[in-house]
Amino acid sequence: MTYTVAVSGASGYAGGEILRLLASHPDVEVRTVTAHSNAGQPLIDHQPHLRSLAHLTLQETTPEILSGHDVVFLALPHGQSGQYTDALGDAALIIDAGADHRLESEEDWAAFYGGGFHEPWTYGVPELLTGAGKQRDRLVGARRIAAPDATPPPSR
Repeated sequence: MTYTVAVSGASGYAGGEILRLLASHPDVEVRTVTAHSNAGQPLIDHQPHLRSLAHLTLQETTPEILSGHDVVFLALPHGQSGQYTDALGDAALIIDAGADHRLESEEDWAAFYGGGFHEPWTYGVPELLTGAGKQRDRLVGARRIAAPDATPPPSR
């Protein structure tokens, strides 16, 4: 089975890394790439290493453009994903590479990021052990996954 994929924030670093990993996956078809200020430009202008995706043009990031895919990756700045996840509903598997659904505490969110707090999702690190067992068990069947990030939160 081939899964259709949309990647938002595709012109940035995180979006480029997600696309690099997806580009050679045999069961994935990257159909849609979106950006904000770079919408309308060829993806290859921003991700020249992704020659296999050179046919794609960056579209505007809207819930309407992101919907209709099997998987949606959100590679947006911290604090920007929540507005799209709320609008996308439960139709697709959504993986958020931003911090919007990563923190479980509203107080921690306010201290590090500020702005609107969004529901925490299953954290996408299967190697973690949690009080209720292995994180891997929580990931099985999850439709909303908060991806880990190497970017540290802003300092207080």
